[in-house]
Amino acid sequence: MNMEYMDKAQEKITNTPMLVNLISYRTRQLNSGARPMVKKDHPEQDNHDIVLKEIVEGALTVEMAFSQEGSEVSSLDFDTSILL
Repeated sequence: MNMEYMDKAQEKITNTPMLVNLISYRTRQLNSGARPMVKKDHPEQDNHDIVLKEIVEGALTVEMAFSQEGSEVSSLDFDTSILL
């Protein structure tokens, strides 16, 4: 794995679990035949490095949505007395 790309990708996506999940998901797509969104540095470049390069060049980003709806315990559809 190209550590230079990894360091730059961590600067773009600081949430490590999110970065790992994004790399894993996109690598599976590339392994299944999806086209890279960036040009390979060399013909034998690993798909993990391609994903990191996509993140570094801004071709691949992550978006997180936060919702207040599910945060209230009173709106659950089951007996909340079991939550201890």
